[in-house]
Amino acid sequence: MHCLYLRKSRADIELEAKGELETLARHKKALLDLAKKMNLTIGEIYEEIVSGETISSRPVVQKLLDEVERGKWEGVLVMEIERLARGDTIDQGIVARAFKMKNTKIITPPKTYDPSNEFDEEYFEFGLFMSRREYKTINRRIQRGRIASANEGKFLGSTPPYGYNKVRIKNDKGYMLEPNEEEAKVVQKIYSMYLAGNGMQIIARKLDELGIKPRYRETWSKSTLADILCNPVYTGNLRWSYRKEEKYIIDGVVHKRRTVNQNPIYVKGLHKAIISNEDFKNAQKIRMNNTIQKTKPSLMLQNPFSGLIYCGICGAMMTRQGSGNKNKYDVLRCPNRNCHNISAPIFLIEQELLRMVNEWLYDYSVKTKDREFLRDDSDLYYSQICSIEKELQKYSAQLDKTFDLLEQGIYTEEVFKQRQVELSQKIHDATTKINDLKSELSQIENNYKARSEIIPKFTSVLEAYQHAENAEQKNHLLRQLITRVDYIKLTPNKKHNILTPNFELHVFPNINR
Repeated sequence: MHCLYLRKSRADIELEAKGELETLARHKKALLDLAKKMNLTIGEIYEEIVSGETISSRPVVQKLLDEVERGKWEGVLVMEIERLARGDTIDQGIVARAFKMKNTKIITPPKTYDPSNEFDEEYFEFGLFMSRREYKTINRRIQRGRIASANEGKFLGSTPPYGYNKVRIKNDKGYMLEPNEEEAKVVQKIYSMYLAGNGMQIIARKLDELGIKPRYRETWSKSTLADILCNPVYTGNLRWSYRKEEKYIIDGVVHKRRTVNQNPIYVKGLHKAIISNEDFKNAQKIRMNNTIQKTKPSLMLQNPFSGLIYCGICGAMMTRQGSGNKNKYDVLRCPNRNCHNISAPIFLIEQELLRMVNEWLYDYSVKTKDREFLRDDSDLYYSQICSIEKELQKYSAQLDKTFDLLEQGIYTEEVFKQRQVELSQKIHDATTKINDLKSELSQIENNYKARSEIIPKFTSVLEAYQHAENAEQKNHLLRQLITRVDYIKLTPNKKHNILTPNFELHVFPNINR
């Protein structure tokens, strides 16, 4: 069985913008014609429209590589080997290893690459290397073009800021901003209220009362208003590359985050201003003064649940509110003013969370212990898998032979189609059985892993948590235990049971790391 893998490149997207036909449709037809010419049975067609640089940002190719490593496909049809990977050396190595492990062929219109052939393997690896160089060249060209356009005052973003529409420049390439009459009035009102001394919370409430909605939400928030109040686009200027992408590695996995660029591009835009420079500068002074007043001398983390607990109603990340006149204790609250989730003391949430993690660990330990004896049956599973794999090879050979019998005239087209369907179904059933057995075997191995790794790790972390000295240490330890917690509290506590944990916690243990 073979499969097709289709993916758009940046060049394809540029050609489509110029009026070329839809790329994936053209490639699909070309590869299906190739499969027909080579008498290949196609079991799956994978389409990926994400133009990601790395494998981690392309879920379809991840699934394909997983199936290649499990031996599901004899070959993969692609337009060029460059479609499989343009990432760094590590990504190229992952692709090359996956195809080499099971001798899975890579079939392109000009050439078929056989990983078991030394010369094909070298040619394949060289092709991936050259595709990476081509990607970098194209990326540099694109970035230079964007910087040049930004310096000309053109708008490069995909979504225009609130208050403007994105319009194509007449008799020129690119786009510019054009004031949206209704939204521009709202922006002016926001600045007017802010300069008159109204806080963002008051402005948001006033806009909601007037029935004015932001572009993509039902209600206004402080973060939405803050973005408007600090964006120089409203003065007729453009800010490009204000946030830059940074890569960092956690446990060998590359992650991305957007950080503030200290040297962005500021230029005069081609669009009209909505706010005067004087009003914008005064707004920044107010924001700066408010920020200075709220800044505390201690920068140490105060919330042990930072980045871990989310509102189970609206999905916002819960935040800490320190003790004061209203609260005797530090509490965890939902920052969404329109959400009716009720806050609770942090120490109470901490007690309940630890109780639930300990309870989960006990149940998990009992469950895996009950299944541990199944590991003795792993040899039986391997034997069954090998037996079915032999049947699978036999069915595949019979499927190949049907083409010869058709050429020899022994099979009519109708008989040929019938045998193809029958054998393809047998191959599918055998493959499904193998996958099911491997899944059960994997579960057995995971149970053993849980006994030998996960449970001791959780036990050790929980013991260390009892001796943690501050919120930062607790947060670090909690991240080893859980990936996320959803918090819900709909009923306030009565005076006589103020410390009763009448909230719900939905805990997601961290068992995948």
